[in-house]
Amino acid sequence: MATQYPHLEPLHRDFILRQRMFFTASAASTGRVNLSPKGLDSLRVLGPNEVVYLDLTGSGNETAAHLRADGRLTLMFCAFEGPPMILRLYGRGQVLRRGSAEYTRLLAHEFGGVEPLGARQMVKLDIDLVQKSCGYSVPLYEFTADRPTLTRWAESKGEEGLTEYRRKKNAHSIDGLPTGLFDEEESD
Repeated sequence: MATQYPHLEPLHRDFILRQRMFFTASAASTGRVNLSPKGLDSLRVLGPNEVVYLDLTGSGNETAAHLRADGRLTLMFCAFEGPPMILRLYGRGQVLRRGSAEYTRLLAHEFGGVEPLGARQMVKLDIDLVQKSCGYSVPLYEFTADRPTLTRWAESKGEEGLTEYRRKKNAHSIDGLPTGLFDEEESD
């Protein structure tokens, strides 16, 4: 029932842009597999074989650690409204450090230059396979609103508090793998 493509077709791009949520999956060669939901209009399609999402500070930074250790990344989108479909993007991921030239360029061109408080990094996926499947068992849900909780939490921490939180909670994965989040600062 699944169909594979070497790149995103216009139909896939349109489907992605309508979704309010997607999931990331990553793993190193050992340790736990990570699966995380993402939302808040954070993903952009850069081309037929490339997407990026603005990654906000969270309770962990597993994806960054896994990309550093292994590089494999899968993004999954599910139709919760309208016709059923599951779309998976397979490939190699790369973390774009906050403040780097590529991060700054993409922030300006893809996100209107607006960096939300709590922005931690961007994750870019170079797609080597697109797979579309039926999604017949995915339930229908109606979107009502984005949760304001993460934004309010970041506002309550402030930039200094967020940096301290990242140092404590985001520098290593739950399996102890380094995320690289502070490497550049530490090598100065």
